[in-house]
Amino acid sequence: MNGFLYGVALQWKLDIRSKSLLVTCYIVPLIFFLLMGGIFTSVMPEMRSTLIQSMIVMSVSMGAFIGLPPSLVETYGSDVKKVYKANGVPLYLGLVTMFLSAFVHLMISCAIILLLAPILFDAIMPVQLPFFFLALAIFIIVSLSIGSILGLIVKNQAKLTMIAQLVFLPSIMLSGIMFPIDLLPDFLEALGRISPASWGYRLMLDNGLCLENLWYLILVFCAAAIICAMLLNKQKSK
Repeated sequence: MNGFLYGVALQWKLDIRSKSLLVTCYIVPLIFFLLMGGIFTSVMPEMRSTLIQSMIVMSVSMGAFIGLPPSLVETYGSDVKKVYKANGVPLYLGLVTMFLSAFVHLMISCAIILLLAPILFDAIMPVQLPFFFLALAIFIIVSLSIGSILGLIVKNQAKLTMIAQLVFLPSIMLSGIMFPIDLLPDFLEALGRISPASWGYRLMLDNGLCLENLWYLILVFCAAAIICAMLLNKQKSK
């Protein structure tokens, strides 16, 4: 247990120094929030009631799909994996520590948005904060599980960047955080509902934490966990 906690603390320190994580978990999402928050609330004043959830979906999606996978590639696509094997360290430890570290960073980023939105843009705070944070934690975990698959299955950084963007952009554009999803054509609406971002957005709305919005996220997480386990087992044989 002490070794596991040390690994988590070490990964936390490494991530703090990571320029990639700093950009994807803090700088870009917060700049997007500061710029688009004012635009959204000026053009659509009614969006004040959902601004926090919309900006958080963008922040989590960027950190999970673009921020986490490169860190996994650096570990499992390099000689670091051999160091793990040589020292008898379980291969899953790297994934778990990076997952937990990214989770904490995303929670901090989302907390900043939650605190600043009412002050800067007169956004409406969630009515039940404990349920909101529970929904947020679920959404982060599911998003990071998908990001973990990307980091384990793609070995080339250039390809990873392209694939991560292909996952991230539809998640944002078709999730309903920019405009109501029912305004989209039927095909794009159905495509948007495949993304966890759409379900996470609804889950974080007031009174949104219910089985109707939760079942799909649970299904995605279970499937992602099984795929990650299979990919890690495949890593052992190499």
